[in-house]
Amino acid sequence: MRLLHLISSVDPRGGGPIEGVLRIHEALVALGHESELLSLDDPASAWVRECPVPLHAVGPSRTSYMYNANAVAWLREHAARYDAVIVNGLWQYAGFAAWRALHSSTTPYFVYTHGMLDPWFKRRYPLKHLKKWLYWPWAEYRVLRDAAAVIFTCEEERLLARQSFWLYRAREVVGSYGTSEPPADAAALTEVFLNRFPELRGKRSLLYLGRVHEKKGGDLLIDAFARVAADAPELQLVMAGPGDEGLVQRLASRAAELGISARITWTGMLLGDLKWGAFHAADVFCLPSHQENFGIAVVEALACGKPVLISDKVNIWREIEQDGAGLVAPDTLAGTIDTLQRWLALTPAAVAAMRVAARRSFRDRFQVGQVAETLVRIIGEHTPGSGVASTPSRPRRTGAGTLPEGQ
Repeated sequence: MRLLHLISSVDPRGGGPIEGVLRIHEALVALGHESELLSLDDPASAWVRECPVPLHAVGPSRTSYMYNANAVAWLREHAARYDAVIVNGLWQYAGFAAWRALHSSTTPYFVYTHGMLDPWFKRRYPLKHLKKWLYWPWAEYRVLRDAAAVIFTCEEERLLARQSFWLYRAREVVGSYGTSEPPADAAALTEVFLNRFPELRGKRSLLYLGRVHEKKGGDLLIDAFARVAADAPELQLVMAGPGDEGLVQRLASRAAELGISARITWTGMLLGDLKWGAFHAADVFCLPSHQENFGIAVVEALACGKPVLISDKVNIWREIEQDGAGLVAPDTLAGTIDTLQRWLALTPAAVAAMRVAARRSFRDRFQVGQVAETLVRIIGEHTPGSGVASTPSRPRRTGAGTLPEGQ
């Protein structure tokens, strides 16, 4: 197959979606398929120049919505070259551009929502949700309704997606998601990281790695760490990732109030060897998120044999708990304290067993090669004339309302 991945931006600060796209691209190529990216970035952007895969950047785009008139024209001109287009994410122009260009064409498109229909956003940002309702019927609803399939990364995401808008219709498919094997030289990568942050030598580090965003529960982690820090003087909390400067400052101020500033290392965004070195140097990965569709960083930690301490709002928490690859609790201060205390109470033998379970969980569930194979199968099953025998499912509808088919 020849596939085109459509994403608003390849900026690595975007977190999990672009990281996932890059890893799936690699796996598809390894399976013998052709894979390219289309983004709405300015071609002069540094992250476009540094993108390691074939990329068509049709920006620059205007406004935070990433409106870009070039996207529709480009897709209409070139879509016939591809067997399918894979849209990544909602709420920016990329998805609507795909609908405008492709919904009446012979090239099917598929959508990964990446958790962007999670009802947490509706509860947390009710005014933004009302604003989204203004264009939901005329944009995102149609994007989902007319997609060959909407691919959810796990069953939890599929069920939650039905709760945000009563006007909802989609051909729902539960696929899989994951990442590639990490670089193999753990000792060398650990040294790269510790050389950059020497204050971590000889410490046991609790690693948070990802965007610093209020949904990620960084405040819970800092408050919970303050509760256990005095009883575990060898622990150091590592806060790694880009984020809003105002939020980072508020979290740092909170740490100062709690008297634990010296016990927290703020690294900023980590890429390449530094990122993998942070995983390998860590004792455990922590993410008490209020909303997390999948959590690429969670899976990257598992790939490095690191147990994970997560909330039950990380949508793969059931798989983690079932595999014994980490500890799970509610996304509250009490829940976050509980996972840290239970982790600290584990015997060395129990910790070693959890590390083995973490690695096994990644190998059995989240290797990107399996993800790519599943994606190819889904595309084949939902693409007429692909040669894959299947009966495409009819659109499932939740709630009382739909628009007429021609709208």
